Amino acid sequence: MNIIFAGTPEFSVPALTSLIGSKHKVCAVYTQPDRPAGRGRKVQVSPVKQCALEAGIPIEQPLDFKTADSLNTLTSYEPDLMVVVAYGIILPVKVLDLPTHGCINIHASVLPRWRGAAPIQRAILSGDKETGITLMQMDKGLDTGDILSKVTVTIGSNDTSSTLHDKLSNLGADALMALLNDVEDDQLNPTQQLEADATYAHKLDKQEALLNWNKPSIEIQRTIQGYNPWPVAHTVLNGKSLRIWQAKLSTDRSDASPGHVKASKNQLFVACADKYLEIIELQPANKRRMSTREYLAAHQINGSLLG
Repeated sequence: MNIIFAGTPEFSVPALTSLIGSKHKVCAVYTQPDRPAGRGRKVQVSPVKQCALEAGIPIEQPLDFKTADSLNTLTSYEPDLMVVVAYGIILPVKVLDLPTHGCINIHASVLPRWRGAAPIQRAILSGDKETGITLMQMDKGLDTGDILSKVTVTIGSNDTSSTLHDKLSNLGADALMALLNDVEDDQLNPTQQLEADATYAHKLDKQEALLNWNKPSIEIQRTIQGYNPWPVAHTVLNGKSLRIWQAKLSTDRSDASPGHVKASKNQLFVACADKYLEIIELQPANKRRMSTREYLAAHQINGSLLG
């Protein structure tokens, strides 16, 4: 098949790499325009664009598909299929209907649970036991199209959004490869999503990552894991921000005030509403990430109050 690939972040790269190595032809790659990023605000290319450049594939970066030129360019590639993975630009119906086999999206949840922008993070934050990948025939709604295939994966007790991102990214690429023959042979068996089971994964907000030590320890741990690597869970110590990258549950019940710190030479515990939470990795303001052992070697915070 003649396939157009549309994607932008690192999550999209394994699927594109798999397509490039398949029997099918990636005739063009669509990705968002280059934009300034980082502290230096230097213009950066997307991971998908970098992958396409290395493979010598034509690259298109329209702002949207509202102009006749953008639609004419897309039409000129004569696509049999468009594969969309975290592209970040809404596709109008004219685009969805253009390829012979339409547009297939790889979504990082088991739809209809967690439609929307942040499915990986919301699954962890909500304490879901499993998540997965859904391949969906795109329609004009937001992640509402018919389901073509699903693959589930257990969310481990130590999984962060970062580790789960990598698992699902590779899982999505594998699921796509398994589906392409059925797409080519018109052997798909689409099933409608059940609207009654739908939930929405709202976009992340930095303020959400501010830790509330008055909550149970399990909820605080999920917050830390769900917001790793962005926007990173944080608290306040002596008027300065303290980012918490990793923590683990303790069996010790706490009678101390929420946020109270109990520190020894190598361990740091913070009182929550029910138990203590052990902090494993943290980052003081304007410093690098470090282990608790490194941090306590330079800071005396036993008895301090966080928050």
